[in-house]
Amino acid sequence: MKPLARTLALLLTASTLYLAAAPANARVDVSIGINVPPPVHHVEVVPAPRHGYIWAPGYWRWDNHRHVWVDGYWIKARPGYIWTPHRWDHRGDRHHFVPGRWERDHHYKPGHGRDHGHGYKHHDRNR
Repeated sequence: MKPLARTLALLLTASTLYLAAAPANARVDVSIGINVPPPVHHVEVVPAPRHGYIWAPGYWRWDNHRHVWVDGYWIKARPGYIWTPHRWDHRGDRHHFVPGRWERDHHYKPGHGRDHGHGYKHHDRNR
């Protein structure tokens, strides 16, 4: 094989491998903004505490052009973390859904009564 043809073949192979690997490293975030705010309030009866679990409160989900209530549920506690519940953020004239997630508890100290993880913060925000 001639040197130029070999160089082109190597470049083509390398670029193909690079392009094939690039999507594996990509991150996609999807945010849906709607003009319809969630209903103001929904009464939810919170069950008695369960050892080793925290209550994730219910939330309004956008489904098929309308808000649908999703009941709260138990989540296995994670020591050293706080559950931040699902919520809707109001940005300009749009409302954006923010999924619930665990956040590191910077005040966590093992052996100080909070070894099983604990509830959530900002639970009344945007409801």
